[in-house]
Amino acid sequence: MQIAILLYDRFTALEAVGPYEILARTPGAETVFVAERAEAVRNDNRGSLGLVADRTLGEVRRPDIVVVPGGPGQTGQTGQMDNPALLDWLREADTATTWTTSVCTGSLLLAAAGLLDGRRATSHWLALDALRGLGARPTGERVVIDGKYVTAAGVSSGIDMGLTLLGRIAGDERAQAVQLLTEYDPQPPYDAGSPRKAPAHLVEELRAAGRFPRAERP
Repeated sequence: MQIAILLYDRFTALEAVGPYEILARTPGAETVFVAERAEAVRNDNRGSLGLVADRTLGEVRRPDIVVVPGGPGQTGQTGQMDNPALLDWLREADTATTWTTSVCTGSLLLAAAGLLDGRRATSHWLALDALRGLGARPTGERVVIDGKYVTAAGVSSGIDMGLTLLGRIAGDERAQAVQLLTEYDPQPPYDAGSPRKAPAHLVEELRAAGRFPRAERP
C-alpha cells in the first residue's frame, strides 16, 4: 500500500505531518511525500520549516491513498487552485486510489479538480462557502466520509482523519493502539476550537480577515 502525501509551496505543516504520524503506522504501508519537484518544500509560516519531497508527481501515479494538506492566504492552497500540473495529478491519481483525502483547505484543491462534485465534504470553517462554490456539499463536521473521499476540517483535524482512516483500513484495535502510542488525548486549555464555541468577536475578526477568498474553479 502506497500513501502519497502531497506537498506544495506554503502548505501547512501539521496538515501533512499529523496524518503522516498516524497513517505511516498502517501495516505494510509505504509513505511518500510528493511534489512537482523532488526537493525541500517550505511551509506557510514564512517558510520557516521545510519537508523534503522524495518523489515527483510524475513518479507517483497510482497511489493507494492520497493526502492533500491545505495552506492559508494568497499563497498556499490558493496559489495552487489553477495549477494544471497539480490538479491533473490529483485527477490521475484519484483513478487508482482506494482513498482520496484532505485536511483543511486541501479539500478546495480536491474540489477544484472536480473530485467532490455533489459530495459531502468539510474544510476549515472559514472555507466552507468556498467549498460550496466549487460544487461540494459542505458540512461543519470534523471528519466526513463520502464514498472513498475523506475530508477533515481545520489544521488539527488531520490527526482525527488519520485515525478514522486507519480504523477503516486496519481495524479499530490497530487505530486504538496507534492513538495510545501517540498519546493523542486532547485536553486543550481553552474551549474555543470551533466558531460555535469561540468568543463571538474572535469569530468575526477572523471572518473579516478573509483568508480563503477563492471559490471558483479554474
